[in-house]
Amino acid sequence: MPASQDLSSTAIVLVHGSWHGAWCWKRVLPLLRGAGVDAHAVTLTGVGERAHLLSPMVGINTHIQDVIGLIEAEELERVVLVGHSYAGNLITCVADRLQRSHPGLLQHLVYLDAGIPDPGNSWSTPHSAETVAKRAAEAQQSSGGLSFPPPDASVFGLEGADRDWVNRRQTPQPYRLYHETLLFDPALVWSLPHSFIDCTNPPLATIDAARKRVRSEPGWTVYELATGHDPMVSAPRELAQLLLKVHSSCR
Repeated sequence: MPASQDLSSTAIVLVHGSWHGAWCWKRVLPLLRGAGVDAHAVTLTGVGERAHLLSPMVGINTHIQDVIGLIEAEELERVVLVGHSYAGNLITCVADRLQRSHPGLLQHLVYLDAGIPDPGNSWSTPHSAETVAKRAAEAQQSSGGLSFPPPDASVFGLEGADRDWVNRRQTPQPYRLYHETLLFDPALVWSLPHSFIDCTNPPLATIDAARKRVRSEPGWTVYELATGHDPMVSAPRELAQLLLKVHSSCR
């Protein structure tokens, strides 16, 4: 194949979910890089080591630019884009932008136990009324509506040292993101190969709509991992193997 199509030129970009940061991929990145893959993890504005940048202005467009900014700064020419949890919504919007500005750059979208929006949805759209009300109340009580606090990491199926590791690092999530309208052209986005990794043990309830959708719509490749919602922590080797499998399909 031409040099530009060599798999070594295809990078994997990892985008964390809510309350997390690039730190959550610490166990996965060495496995991907050890297999010869150019792998990167972005920290989104307002969380992780960028928590000091939290402000009422942090919204979906901020996070879109965070991801595109990494791709541009690293001068990546071919990318498998992985979005965990909340970042399923984000990578959908990123894909729309990049399909318009850099067609051919994105090779595959991977939704890692992640939300999958329709145009005009918000992150909160598939959630129960109880979950929406709970997050609104937590945001108001904890920060006057600026952010909402992380749950105990046990809800991600983590325990012991793994649970403690994640609890120490989680930071509040910008609340504006929860209700922002997501705008994108589904024809542009879903023309890309797209996969879903379903974390089944224990399954996180807020991902239920997505896991049902990928089994009822054509075009999805579905993988299962018998672990909780944070597989990059609880099953890093198994997750890395799946990501390398997707990467190897990008020919």
